[in-house]
Amino acid sequence: MARKIQPAERCDCDVIHEDTVNQVREKMPQEENLYDLAELFKVFGDSTRIKILWALDEAEMCVCDIAFLLNMTQSAISHQLRVLKQAELVKSRREGKIVFYSLEDEHVKQIFDQGLIHILEERK
Repeated sequence: MARKIQPAERCDCDVIHEDTVNQVREKMPQEENLYDLAELFKVFGDSTRIKILWALDEAEMCVCDIAFLLNMTQSAISHQLRVLKQAELVKSRREGKIVFYSLEDEHVKQIFDQGLIHILEERK
């Protein structure tokens, strides 16, 4: 799916709208929070992690099930789950020798769903 990227439009003059700039500056989150947000979105930048999140949105699953579903090794899935868990996107629970994974909370599903809605809108 190659999309032609259009150059950004720009002003033909150098006028600063100070009221607007100041209003936005006051509402802008702290740098640390913006950094953390960027880190969160980086986690969504891997298609394997997206597939795992999709699967966990459908059902709680163990590493073995996810590995079989995605035709990958358990080691590779465990690594990606570790990244997702560190980003607080998934949680785990142990039942005997089996560890089950699920989405951390409803926010994760909402982020995922909104991203998918955005992508599908572009394709209409």
